[in-house]
Amino acid sequence: MPNAPTPLNGAESLVTTLAASGVPLCFANPGTSEMHFVAALDRIPGVRCVLGLFEGVVTGAADGYYRMAGQPAATLLHLGPGLGNGLANLHNARKARSGIVNIVGDHATDHVRHESPLKSEGEAIARSVSHWVRSSASAADVGADGAAAVQATRDGAEGRIATLLLPADTAWGAGGQAAMARAPQAPAVHLGAVPAAARLLRQLGPRAVLLLGTGGSRSLAAQQHAAAIAAHTGCRLLAEFYNARMPGGRGTPGIERLPYAVDATVAKLAGAEALVLAGSTEPIGFFAYPGKPSQLKPAGAMLLQLAEPQHDVPAALAALAAELGAPPVAAPQRPVPGAEAATWPNGPLTADSVAAVVAAVLPEQAVVVDEAVSNGRGFGAAMRNAAPHDWLQTMGGAIGFGLPGGVGAALGAPGRPVLVLEGDGSAMYTVQALWTMARESLPVVVLVFANRAYRILQGELQGVGAQISGQKAEAMLSLGNPSLDWVALARGHGVPGVRVDHTDALARALRDGFASGGPMLIEALL
Repeated sequence: MPNAPTPLNGAESLVTTLAASGVPLCFANPGTSEMHFVAALDRIPGVRCVLGLFEGVVTGAADGYYRMAGQPAATLLHLGPGLGNGLANLHNARKARSGIVNIVGDHATDHVRHESPLKSEGEAIARSVSHWVRSSASAADVGADGAAAVQATRDGAEGRIATLLLPADTAWGAGGQAAMARAPQAPAVHLGAVPAAARLLRQLGPRAVLLLGTGGSRSLAAQQHAAAIAAHTGCRLLAEFYNARMPGGRGTPGIERLPYAVDATVAKLAGAEALVLAGSTEPIGFFAYPGKPSQLKPAGAMLLQLAEPQHDVPAALAALAAELGAPPVAAPQRPVPGAEAATWPNGPLTADSVAAVVAAVLPEQAVVVDEAVSNGRGFGAAMRNAAPHDWLQTMGGAIGFGLPGGVGAALGAPGRPVLVLEGDGSAMYTVQALWTMARESLPVVVLVFANRAYRILQGELQGVGAQISGQKAEAMLSLGNPSLDWVALARGHGVPGVRVDHTDALARALRDGFASGGPMLIEALL
């Protein structure tokens, strides 16, 4: 007589459901309420667990993973406070349209009526960054709730945030039943606006802008269709300043992004009578500034939505190119940096010279995670001559994505080298990610721009017209006294570190880091 299957508890049914539903990875920072889920991860095959020492590392890594893998990871967080600690990078993930399944432990059903120290409004916290929120009512519901959460992470071509609260008794209770999420439907092709866009671009030519959002910039094929459309009609081709993932380097069209600064964007869009939005939104200033517009398109310029972000933007661009009869265009011929001669200026490090070095030594098919903030804005032109790569930016503007984003990108694209461009101020928000890089032996090279200041805020001070008149305000924008020692911080987390202040030294350090196949941190003194 065959043995009867072992009954599942709620946590075991959830792990089984995640594995069956294509969620192979869980970034975790658990507590007491999640211990049965932790035990289930040990017993049930199919879901790998990666520990983060801070919840912002966990949620940022899940964002980076989705951007490269194209499928959601799970996070495991402890009650409302743990979810709250991960909120900034969940905000970024939502803006990046990344799919994530948050599993948040909660007090047992009978315990929650008491005013215990960790009682919190978990559902309220979750709703501020989640598209879908549910709390399991019983162990028998957990598997089906988990499958529904996985399904909720997809809306057409757009990823979404789903948060499942798991009361402790539903995790340890008997009667769990595994389920499986339905396969997501193919993204809808949005073609209704194609003829109108074609007429508009033919009519206006250079007085029209074709603006790519993440759906249009993420795919090299979509970029190529957009470049063909621009070449055929004479329209201007731009991408949004922030993009969740954008192929770049040799062999790509080298699409220019809108600038960050309001004045520069207004100047870039001057003369445009229409913007055709391909998975993008209307250009809006990052902040309000006295005397400057919030809407950055020229007054009176019309907006035509070719495709919404959740639609199949590459298909819409392909249809538009076909409607126009736009033939493919060859990628611009760009020089391949020689191995013998230096292709960067010889001397002290500046933002421009660092960009030249990175472009020259970046390996083929690297993933670049950009949280260099002010120092990274000038990388665009130099990186057009780099080896083919993917460029990931901090979406949503909440700093602290770069280091955990590098963790997630390395796990989401196994075998590809990862370079994190990181500001010294923003790196401190999630410095614990270095430890996870070391524990998992991830091929991540971290380049820290050590300017000993919140340089971005010094620029914003001028932008809003505020005036500094004393040392108290100056001290709030400085990271000196004492200066951060990034080599020591890296080594303290198990990552080798080196400090450089010259372009040749930076090139050597980058090459050594990529060749090592493991994590390394380079502190670049600017």
